[in-house]
Amino acid sequence: MRLVLDTNMIVSALLKPGSVPDRALAAVWKRGAVVLYDERILEEYESVLVRPKFRAIDRACIDDLFARLAAQGKQLAAVARWSGTMKDDDDRIFVEVALAGRADAIVTGNLRDYPTALGFAVHPPATLLAMLE
Repeated sequence: MRLVLDTNMIVSALLKPGSVPDRALAAVWKRGAVVLYDERILEEYESVLVRPKFRAIDRACIDDLFARLAAQGKQLAAVARWSGTMKDDDDRIFVEVALAGRADAIVTGNLRDYPTALGFAVHPPATLLAMLE
């Protein structure tokens, strides 16, 4: 399974141990799913995770996330721009990586922010968890 993980899913997983997003992320690693990303997504994760409002997240957990991405993910170098309409243009990078990497799904807590009929699914963490368990 090839997945793109929206930042809100990552934040929720790291901020709330034992939560559905946390368990879904653990299942991603356990099942050997490939997490697709590019440099922009890495920068987004890092810039959001170090915000003062998320200081409760242990830096070791953030470092572990990046280590797992390096080991089990696939970083894409050349990602084409996608000119479709987005409700939240900040989410465009996730769609572009999903399209370039032929993802099976984007995992997000903000389903309404993503267009439909892109050739891949958009799932909440609970659906992904059910699929991987």
